[in-house]
Amino acid sequence: MTDTALLIADMQIALLTGAHDTEGCLERVAGLAGRARAAGVPVIYLRQRVDHPDIPAEALEIHPTVAPRPGDTVLEKDSADPFLGTELDALLRGRGVRQVVVTGLITEYCVDSTCRSALSHGYDVVLVADGHTTPTRPADSPLPAAAQVIVHHNALFATIVYAGRTVRVLPASEVDFA
Repeated sequence: MTDTALLIADMQIALLTGAHDTEGCLERVAGLAGRARAAGVPVIYLRQRVDHPDIPAEALEIHPTVAPRPGDTVLEKDSADPFLGTELDALLRGRGVRQVVVTGLITEYCVDSTCRSALSHGYDVVLVADGHTTPTRPADSPLPAAAQVIVHHNALFATIVYAGRTVRVLPASEVDFA
């Protein structure tokens, strides 16, 4: 039995619109999910609840490239922190999980919150360096470009020290579920 789980945050059709390197990220996450399933690692989807009259329900489904398979778990969440108000912690503990592999959308919100909250809940974290993305921004935006946000968060988590926890940042190709 494995002590690892793969977390896939917010990879919903409508939310991915305009994200940086969407197709590449989707392909890498899909590959990770397939490898995780083959190794008997739980695949857990964290789906953001969105109540917006202009977004059709089908656009809020998880993107078909990374869609859940039988045996996977889908948890609805109302905030960037998937541990808040959900059964995620109980689900992970019930399966003996000690390490989470984190992927998904939006780097600086849900992915960051998932990593930090996982650490606070006692889990080791692997952030998949090329397995998370964020919306692109107009050239005149005061915010950093999407690629800069991703590089920044990868560098931040590669150097973060959290007492009693291990934090690693790895490309999808180096994540080992064995």
